[in-house]
Amino acid sequence: MNRPIRRVAIVALIMFALMLGNQTFTVIFRQDALNNHPTNRRTRDEEFAQDRGPILVGQTQIARTDPVDDAFRFQRVYPEGRMYAPITGYYSYDQGRAGLEASYNREMAGTADSQFANRFLDSLTGQVPTGASIETTINAAAQKAAYEGLGDRKGAVVALDPRTGAVLALVTTPSYDPNLIADHDLAAARESYIDLNDDSDRPMANRAAREIYPPGSVFKLVTAAAALENGMTTTTLVDSPAQLRLPQTSVDLGNQADCGGTQVTIEQALKVSCNTAFANIAMTLGPDTMRSQAEKFGFGSRPLAELNAVASRYPENPDRPSTALTGIGQHDVATTPLQMAMVTAAIANDGQLFEPHLVARIRSQNLNVISTTRPRLQSQPLQRTNAQSLAKMMVTVVNEGTGTNARISGHTVGGKTGTAQSAPDRPPYAWFTSYALDRSGQPVVAVAVFVEDADVPRSEVGGNRVAAPIARDVMEAVL
Repeated sequence: MNRPIRRVAIVALIMFALMLGNQTFTVIFRQDALNNHPTNRRTRDEEFAQDRGPILVGQTQIARTDPVDDAFRFQRVYPEGRMYAPITGYYSYDQGRAGLEASYNREMAGTADSQFANRFLDSLTGQVPTGASIETTINAAAQKAAYEGLGDRKGAVVALDPRTGAVLALVTTPSYDPNLIADHDLAAARESYIDLNDDSDRPMANRAAREIYPPGSVFKLVTAAAALENGMTTTTLVDSPAQLRLPQTSVDLGNQADCGGTQVTIEQALKVSCNTAFANIAMTLGPDTMRSQAEKFGFGSRPLAELNAVASRYPENPDRPSTALTGIGQHDVATTPLQMAMVTAAIANDGQLFEPHLVARIRSQNLNVISTTRPRLQSQPLQRTNAQSLAKMMVTVVNEGTGTNARISGHTVGGKTGTAQSAPDRPPYAWFTSYALDRSGQPVVAVAVFVEDADVPRSEVGGNRVAAPIARDVMEAVL
């Protein structure tokens, strides 16, 4: 072999080695990323041609795949699309995936590593591969009560099982029909998606888990928990003037009703939702203690990864007047309805907070269990005795205070109302968060209701009037 040919051979050998190395690297390290890349149409075409697994509430399929006579062969269908849209999300050829359709895509498509054995058996037997089924923790009756309770009003409802963290209901309104986005008429699906995104009512916004709002007086539960955890008791007297001049300002903070005296117990302050008393408690405790308590309940962290929920917020460095306002859920405090349900669940469950979760188990097509979600203790935001004291204070709120519309005959119910100012030109938000015990005394449901626009005169907006009846209906559905 002469020298020029030898050089060409060496260069060709090096290029071949580099190409082989690149291919090996791609197969080993980049395969999953490339397969899951949203612009990978080949993978998407293959997925759409598969019998995708269903999403279940009990034995009812809230998302399923029907065979159709077109290029994709299978059509994703959502029988009660609007009611379950914030849970299922959508599965669209052009717009990708959202909700459980996104977080459990590989399981429902049958491509997860845990389903390798099923795929292997299917290839041996010649069976058409079918994806896994996703069994949710949703209680159908509670979900329906929440959805019908909100009706045409903007808002959200989240209900949890305090003993496990299982999500029993998760509703946001207005909602949307995911069937429109999943349509195999790709032009029509694209137009529907654009229309939904342009809608000023934002029907695709998940107000339950992915939007944060001023909580108003429901945040007084966090302030009360901080007080009890730092040496105060339910009978500790707190200054409760009719007007509280905020330090370093000329602003007076008032009350919505008579607090019962210029000094009241913490229990009395929660019962009548006394602003000045809770502002004084927050200033006494200071911002670091307030933030620490909020974070023990989950503020600052992102719960419910299945829906990519956002973190709720307590401000970083509030000054003294701002700290006073945080004690009543104002200034820069912002929370999701999911977070307030977590706060209530922990109080009702002797101070133990369990991680919220939406999926109970995953089953293969032959009904074998692939995975089961076990309850996981997230934190202990307050001691058992303090949690029990605060839970009793919430019962007083419902029986004798501002939350009477949440009463359920024959059951113990604890709750807290809230009305939060949003903007001068908008009506205030209405909140109600509560829990209920079953007849054996177990906390079986905690629920947070948020109504963004009650569609009633501004003077009539209030947690007890607008939100508490919805919470009561959801709790009754679980009980």
